[in-house]
Amino acid sequence: MEIQQLPIAGLLLVKPRVFGDSRGSFSETWNQTLFNQAVGSEVQFVQANESRSSKGVLRGLHFQAPPHEQGKLVRVVSGSVLDVAVDLRKDSPTYGQHHAVRLSGEEGWQYWIPPGFGHGFLALEDQTIFHYLCTGLYEPTAEGALRWDDPNLAIDWGTTEPSLSVKDAAAPGFLDFQSPF
Repeated sequence: MEIQQLPIAGLLLVKPRVFGDSRGSFSETWNQTLFNQAVGSEVQFVQANESRSSKGVLRGLHFQAPPHEQGKLVRVVSGSVLDVAVDLRKDSPTYGQHHAVRLSGEEGWQYWIPPGFGHGFLALEDQTIFHYLCTGLYEPTAEGALRWDDPNLAIDWGTTEPSLSVKDAAAPGFLDFQSPF
């Protein structure tokens, strides 16, 4: 397993080693000891989620406010996504900045998004299956979102007309946001 630090502190790209032959392949997708070493603290996952999306579906930018914040280790089982994390930690030197990665089921890479980030993804293929492990349980009263196309965040999603939920389409802009982190 290879773990890469990304330009925004706390974000990690996890590349499992894949062993393949004519029968198929095998990879270790999770190793508690290696991950804890990379993060610098003990991470415990308490909930797993999975979504299926058609090409052009954009989910996000979502977060859960303290004390119900969530860290997420995300990966694509099949298909591909553009995955984006926005730094919402008000004391961070990268507050309001984002980092995007392309994840695919074929590559098997994973993206660690710690608590204090907004998170969203755009499905790049039909029948994209997206899986994520969460460090906190979902709590509806702590749920928050930011507008996906906010010009102050300047995220290049590669589309101007994604398929959105009603809730995501109505999310507030970044300038109206008071960070709880």
